[in-house]
Amino acid sequence: MLMKTIDKLGKKIGALGFGGAAISGEGKGYGFGDIDECKSIELLLKAYDEGVNVFDFAPIYGHNLAEARAGKAFRNHRENVYLVSKAGVDWHDNGRVNMSNDPKIVMKMLEQSLRNFQSDYIDIYMIHWPDPRVDIRRPLEVLYNAQEKGKITHIGLCNTNVEDLQKAKEVCPVDVIQMEANLFNQNTIKNLEIHVQEHMLTLGWGSFDKGILTQTVDEERKFDSSDCRSWAPWWKKGDWKKKVQFVEKVSRELGLEKGELAHAAINCSQELVDVSLCGMKTFEHLVRNKDFLGRPYSRLEEIRFEFSTY
Repeated sequence: MLMKTIDKLGKKIGALGFGGAAISGEGKGYGFGDIDECKSIELLLKAYDEGVNVFDFAPIYGHNLAEARAGKAFRNHRENVYLVSKAGVDWHDNGRVNMSNDPKIVMKMLEQSLRNFQSDYIDIYMIHWPDPRVDIRRPLEVLYNAQEKGKITHIGLCNTNVEDLQKAKEVCPVDVIQMEANLFNQNTIKNLEIHVQEHMLTLGWGSFDKGILTQTVDEERKFDSSDCRSWAPWWKKGDWKKKVQFVEKVSRELGLEKGELAHAAINCSQELVDVSLCGMKTFEHLVRNKDFLGRPYSRLEEIRFEFSTY
């Protein structure tokens, strides 16, 4: 079992969660390189055997492929895992991303995810991103209706803001909040503090910031065509190279050895959220993250301070 568990939403939850984009494989969309179905299912089941019980997905992860693989993996363990998915980011027929919280799209995506998971319910279902064109209360009404029918156990908001959390209170209880939470983004949950209640489960994505905090991404790194980092505008036009340079600078100045920064990253995430979501593609990644989760890192505050200056 994991070194740390919490007791929320009615059962014990492991503090290490599985980021489903890691197994999106050849389905493309939002994903990080090929991994075949057999290896994907084997990895999901190994994570389950090691005590992971939160598995985070979205239809855009492999254009339904990652969810479908989870559905196959957990057919015999459905009651023992929390399957998480989201609505609001799908794609046009030509493969381009379509971001919309239109209630009709939300309902369509929910039904598809249920089919992908081979399940009649989803443990945590979330609105993926705020949509300035659609009042958050409209899609939440759809989710609340689905919850009353037993299709959703817990409703959540991902990448949310204070305004949407305030509006959400008018429609339904929000049990889960998911935000980016890592050394580069230490205040995302804190900024919502006034609305984060004790019963709420907090999930943190980007624990390693797409590999930057494990130091497996450098400026010369070449990404496979099935890895969104090879083509996505938000990556190519983003500041990832600046972040890589900053990581190298901090590591050099503090004399960090290989693996120390990744250890600090997991510990930092755990100070910020209940469950740290990590994209793991091998059993070795799983073992490493579980080990880091269970061991406090003595230089965490020193490193957190350095990253607060970024």
